[in-house]
Amino acid sequence: MGRNNRKRRTPLATKAIAASAALALGGGGLIWANFYASAHESNNAGQNQTKAANASSVATISCPDVGQKLTNVPNAARNGVAKELATLDKQITEAYARLASTRQAQAGDANFVQNAIVGPLKEKRTATLNRIRIDIQRVGGQVDAAGLSALATCTTQSANQTNAGGGGGNNNGQNNGGQNNNGGQQGNGGQATAAPSADPSAPANIGGQAGNGPVAADFVDITKAANNVQGKPQQQQAGSTGTFTTKCGVNANKNHNTDNVIVAPGVTNGAHHLHDYVGNQKVDAFATNDSLAAEQTSCQNQSDSSAYYWPVVRIQDGTKDFDQNADGGGKEGNVGKILTPQSAEIKYVGSPASKVTAMPQFLRIITGDAKTTTNGLANANAHWSCTGFEDKVQLTEQYPICPQGSNVVRTFAFQSCWDGTNIDSANHRTHVAFADPASGVCGNGFKAIPQLTMRLVYKINPPTLQNGQVKNAYAVDGFPEQLHKSATDHDDFIAVFKNGLANKIANCINSGKKCQ
Repeated sequence: MGRNNRKRRTPLATKAIAASAALALGGGGLIWANFYASAHESNNAGQNQTKAANASSVATISCPDVGQKLTNVPNAARNGVAKELATLDKQITEAYARLASTRQAQAGDANFVQNAIVGPLKEKRTATLNRIRIDIQRVGGQVDAAGLSALATCTTQSANQTNAGGGGGNNNGQNNGGQNNNGGQQGNGGQATAAPSADPSAPANIGGQAGNGPVAADFVDITKAANNVQGKPQQQQAGSTGTFTTKCGVNANKNHNTDNVIVAPGVTNGAHHLHDYVGNQKVDAFATNDSLAAEQTSCQNQSDSSAYYWPVVRIQDGTKDFDQNADGGGKEGNVGKILTPQSAEIKYVGSPASKVTAMPQFLRIITGDAKTTTNGLANANAHWSCTGFEDKVQLTEQYPICPQGSNVVRTFAFQSCWDGTNIDSANHRTHVAFADPASGVCGNGFKAIPQLTMRLVYKINPPTLQNGQVKNAYAVDGFPEQLHKSATDHDDFIAVFKNGLANKIANCINSGKKCQ
């Protein structure tokens, strides 16, 4: 097991997050990292999750992320476990929808959330976790049943417990304490509230066109943000300096779905939010390696059939899009006009410390964490900036408000170290790692591969902040209970190369050339 499970790619984070102690159970069974910490201790972002918020301030539901704890599920059990993990996500989504639609009942009964939402959710999760245990044991794996069961308990978070920004500061992977965001948007500039209550004592919604964010504290004027971009590792003589650019378009043909074949294979709407797809043109929950290899690509280089996909960005100005009444769309709090990037640059770069090894066919990588609002920021890898500011400011916990004439820039830099064996792992993280941010060296037996980088540029009219509210906000799609925080941004990739392209990319980078 590599050290990557808690390793950040860049020095953007301003506090160290201690890695959980890992317990390995024999027999090819289950390996987890400190299960009990998630259920009974403060989370990585510093929010105490053992104390339920008062009904009047409950913003969201926080559940241990079971999938990230399962680091070595036997191969024979992975499909079954993945479907059960998708069931856990669906249960949280349904519980959050009930939370958002019962604000008046919550105001009248201090025990309503616990008795009607959190308690029943625990019962459902207990049954699902038991099925996961059975799936693993059925194929000879071993499970600490008590540790797994401990992950059934969910808690609630108030708005100021989430990792929202602190109201204008520059938050780079660090929780600055935030502010109480209840009472966010009250219908200004198209920011309609969700499930409004006639009872003035009922909890206010938490912003956004669908009532689940973003809020004013999620934005910062980039001209007022402190510079934070640090230097890259020094290029060493043995390093690889070439680049390979692949041009795959901006998803102008609107190839979308709410599946995620990496995390939830065989499960429709497994992501609970909408993705843009470029490259491979048939990536859904039922895609297989064989079908991906046979599918057409949007890339100019027809040998690149890789799948590149990311959550869409929406402008929340009151506009409704095609999925307003669909699962993963408006029914799950993802609302507003879907924006197509002005440009999407996909580039593979080298290692400052060594030559790179060609990517293996069908390698899967997820960078970032779609659940940082409840998980904390250990795996966050969001980068938001504006044209003209990219070499000065990169934001993780806030969206930038760009000056006139400047566009929003969203970038990803994927893990660039591979364990040399596996094309995926049970939690989709431990088979790849980030290089050391100071030296660029891969550790623990990992080897350098071409680093996938992506730069998406959006033309967005700047949101405005007035009286603690935001008008015409924009945000990424996400799980509804994650409140559309910028730190939940993430990106997905499946390597599908034909005609020896993987080797051509590595050779180009190793020879110091600029290729496409």
